[in-house]
Amino acid sequence: MAEEVLIPSSGKITSQLTSSLLAVAFLTSFGSSMLYGYNLAVVNSPALYIKDFYNRTALSRNGTGLSGETLTLMYSLTVSVFAIGGLLGSVIVGMLVSRFGRKGTVVNSTVLVFIASSLMGFSRICGSPEMVIIGRFITGIHSGISLSVVPMYLGEIAPKNLRGFLGLVPSIFIGTGVFTAQILGLHELLGKEEYWPLFLSVVVVPTFIQLMLLPWFPESPRYLLIEKQNVHATITALKWYRTKCNIQAEIEEMQEEQHSLSSVETLSVWRLLQDDMVRWQVLSVVVINIGMQLSGIDAIWFYTNDIFENAGIPAPEIQYTTAGTGIIEIIAGLIGCFSIEKVGRRPLMIGGFAMMGICSAGITVTLILQAHLSFMRYISVCCVVGIIAGFCIGPAGIPFLITAELFKQSHRPAAYIVGGSLNWLSNFTVGFVFPFLQMSAGSYCYLVFATICVSVAIYVYVVIPETKNKTFMEISRMFNKKEAVLETQDLVHVDQLKLKKMNGYGGVEHASLEFDSSFSSVP
Repeated sequence: MAEEVLIPSSGKITSQLTSSLLAVAFLTSFGSSMLYGYNLAVVNSPALYIKDFYNRTALSRNGTGLSGETLTLMYSLTVSVFAIGGLLGSVIVGMLVSRFGRKGTVVNSTVLVFIASSLMGFSRICGSPEMVIIGRFITGIHSGISLSVVPMYLGEIAPKNLRGFLGLVPSIFIGTGVFTAQILGLHELLGKEEYWPLFLSVVVVPTFIQLMLLPWFPESPRYLLIEKQNVHATITALKWYRTKCNIQAEIEEMQEEQHSLSSVETLSVWRLLQDDMVRWQVLSVVVINIGMQLSGIDAIWFYTNDIFENAGIPAPEIQYTTAGTGIIEIIAGLIGCFSIEKVGRRPLMIGGFAMMGICSAGITVTLILQAHLSFMRYISVCCVVGIIAGFCIGPAGIPFLITAELFKQSHRPAAYIVGGSLNWLSNFTVGFVFPFLQMSAGSYCYLVFATICVSVAIYVYVVIPETKNKTFMEISRMFNKKEAVLETQDLVHVDQLKLKKMNGYGGVEHASLEFDSSFSSVP
């Protein structure tokens, strides 16, 4: 196990990665975050088999099969109900983390995976398509909870110099989940008709491993001290995660945050939105979470097979090529994870969104020109790879990390509700709107995504400060300074208005004169 190193020259404590921190990051991501990625991709491979099951079940029940429109509707519901469940999970996560704690929520939510896996695994034996749809809905609830609570938990147990590294571990496992679903979905493995119920329910394995091991690790020290006021448990947790070290500085930083809070009670979403002191933080969470989904990454996955087919890749080999993009996703995630503490959050987000914007515009150009220039087909493949790599290197995981870093303890759960809800709503919107956008705009539809990506990159550059290696209190003070600057600019504007009234010979409207007269009446 690594030890913490005290640096006397700067007066700051720099922590090294311990086996306990790495184990918790692995277990929470492996048993929760990976399931989100897996469930995103798992329904693609067995789509024909699931539709056939739905049709045969209707035939045995009613004597007639389903129409093509009804069958498409049922399958679309099977796919999209996952996002509806995710939205519900993101809404209730604030209540869960306040009641059960961060680790407690991760552990207790595993029951949802066991229920969902049982429903989907036995659906064919029971002859019930409803079990598949309900199972997908429940897995969505679990993923909605996990996408918020896992980065929240890791962000609170990590020392400030490792918060970015640990915060991006879940995004690597999300990519691993997508890749696992692509590999297991190959015809040589679980891609055969008789295996699709097992294919949908195999997610129970990583969750079972998590349930067996994670309860042995302690709860978030920040939650124990700030919300539960349990100093003894806080010290025990810090010693577990930091080993032989001086933990006094971290406890003092937590106590400073605790004293700065007007109340240790968790804020509601409504109170968070009304709090002027965090308006820039809330706006930033809104922009980056919406931008993450409206970047078009889901649409790219939707269109990948067609682009590869146009590039001349033989149809039987497209599934292997698509699985290859999963490897790119994992590699890009690893690059982001291991570089975030060196280059910072801002460069990875700005670079990632900018790269996605450029490549999205590139897809539009290549789709237009590939009828005249054959080599454009291969450039379109490169653009797809560029979008996937740009997304996974930063925008895939940093929005969840930033949500934890921008808020104090009392505001954090409500912030995750806002960010998570918008994330899932945007996810559902892209999945629902993209086919219609593609029909109406054709290849130009990717220009919409390019514009969104570039706009988010500009917003991050202008508004969001670098949070690398800073405590939660230091980050809060940076935004407080931004508020103070804006308030000062407003006061300067008022003073200039008053001066204009004095020197402008009545050039200011009467409303302004009345406004200033109120100052003269004050003694």
